[in-house]
Amino acid sequence: MKKDIDKQIPEVENVHVVAAFEHNTTFKVDEWTIYIINENPEALETVLIVSKGESKTKTTSVLRKKLDVLPSMAFAKLEFLHDDVLQVDNIFQVTYFLDGKLMHKDFKFPKGSLKSKNLKSLPLLSLKGVVAK
Repeated sequence: MKKDIDKQIPEVENVHVVAAFEHNTTFKVDEWTIYIINENPEALETVLIVSKGESKTKTTSVLRKKLDVLPSMAFAKLEFLHDDVLQVDNIFQVTYFLDGKLMHKDFKFPKGSLKSKNLKSLPLLSLKGVVAK
């Protein structure tokens, strides 16, 4: 069974977690909205996202989301970040299958990184925001 497991974990490429700063017309507020973006030529399958916020003194609730498929050159909205959680590191653990291989990467928005001075154009979205490390 051990011989069937890849010894080298493939590096995640062309998948991004971004925070877009956008206006919510329903609640009439500006907010940070989290998206996952797939810039691969293939679809991502069974995408699992676990998000949490943490610091030395605080921890947020853990949120989980599943996408059956994220098509090629597409994006999906995951959640919005309340102002309270901008004071902690926000971590998004993303696991998915690409070409039959299990892929995983932790994306992080460090405390204080979601600020208007850090806005850049986001891939595939006609919005400005911050790309997670």
